[in-house]
Amino acid sequence: MPKTLLLKNAELLVTMDSERREIADGGIYAEDGIITAVGQSKDLPRNADTIIDARGQIALPGMVNTHHHLNQTLTRNLPATQNMNLFAWLQLHYPIWTRINPEASRTSALIGLGELVLSGCTTVFDHSYLFKSGNKVDFHIEAAKDLGVRFHASRGSMSLGRSKGGLPPDESVEDEEFILQDSIRVIDRYHDANYGALTRIVLAPCSPFNVSENLLKETAQLARDKGVMLHTHICETFDEERHTLERFGKRPLEWMEEAEWLGPDVWFAHAVHVDALEVNALARMGCGISHCPSSNMRLSSGIAPVKDYIAAGIKVGLGVDGSASNDASNMLLETRQAMLLSRLRMGLRPPEGPHRYAQLPQSHPLRSSEWMTAREALELATLGGARVLNRTDIGALEVGRCADFFTLELNTIQYAGALSDPVAAVVFCAPQSAKTVVIHGRQIVSNGEIISIDMAPVIREHNKWSRKLLRDG
Repeated sequence: MPKTLLLKNAELLVTMDSERREIADGGIYAEDGIITAVGQSKDLPRNADTIIDARGQIALPGMVNTHHHLNQTLTRNLPATQNMNLFAWLQLHYPIWTRINPEASRTSALIGLGELVLSGCTTVFDHSYLFKSGNKVDFHIEAAKDLGVRFHASRGSMSLGRSKGGLPPDESVEDEEFILQDSIRVIDRYHDANYGALTRIVLAPCSPFNVSENLLKETAQLARDKGVMLHTHICETFDEERHTLERFGKRPLEWMEEAEWLGPDVWFAHAVHVDALEVNALARMGCGISHCPSSNMRLSSGIAPVKDYIAAGIKVGLGVDGSASNDASNMLLETRQAMLLSRLRMGLRPPEGPHRYAQLPQSHPLRSSEWMTAREALELATLGGARVLNRTDIGALEVGRCADFFTLELNTIQYAGALSDPVAAVVFCAPQSAKTVVIHGRQIVSNGEIISIDMAPVIREHNKWSRKLLRDG
């Protein structure tokens, strides 16, 4: 017999289906983690193995985080890094992250994933690329399985140390042949290409300034041979642009294109500093973008042209980015920031006339001319993220998709006075923790608390490892 779940009596159910229905007194019915019915509660089956009464709550599709660095929860809010831009921030962190051991890695993954789940996130991509001190991507995958999170794990890489012109110290990088062989091991052991998969693998060299051109090309070939996706950081800062111009005589995206890194199986994190030709190239090749608004503000990296990407038909999702460059793992907060930052970008210059900020080059015009609405921001966080990860089984509450959703209490201090439009209130008002979270039909959060594992000892262990890392440094 299939395992069944019934969500009923939601004051409003936000489906994100093809009609973008918002159903009053809504609910869903699922069998073995797949939705079989969506509609008003009166029209759904009465009984199920698990019944969730969402009276007084709004229910939404689980959010999809398309870019994160879970191990960075160990180094959040370091005083020395609070006022640094990206390159200086990285150079201070690399030696610390290189010392992360398996125990610290597992607890940091659980902390980051737990924080994300409480913000309504049900699918997480983690971009890990530092595997020293015995650390492996395996520990992140095990943590995600224990918590019950839908997880896209990266076998990332860094191979170009400072002695060879890269940014990280030599002790932080790995041998390229080992990287490729371990990538094969991880894919063969963990990658699940099936519909509704809970675990997938992505190959993800860190960025243009810490891997060789050979590793980029070999990784792309391996990923396509194995049928997995590709990911990296790109066009995040002007420092990165200067680095690739000086080292390769090319802008970052041009360099990636020559390394055969543009295509529908690729998505990039950040993509802040691009020109019109590059936007067209991304659209033509079917690439996706992970927009990371909080991190880009925190590190003073710039404002990505998200509305231009959407207008061009580019797949766009949201990413929390590093837990030490945000310093929160909260997708509701990221959704709000995406909406507000898009509006800020819109107001930085008049629609016509010369650019008023001389420090920004003319090749990166601020051209967005439309508001980003609350519902558009929610779509980026749900359906948008699913599209970026090339998944048709998540991102919406409709028949045939996975039963991934969360609920929020509406009668709270945060939403008081805002309930004339509960959907927009979720974005405009202060983020609050999810009341219920379900992933593939399994309840992970109940009454605002994670129930799949006991988080209290994890928090204590995590803080112990964080203090040790900083003390030993």
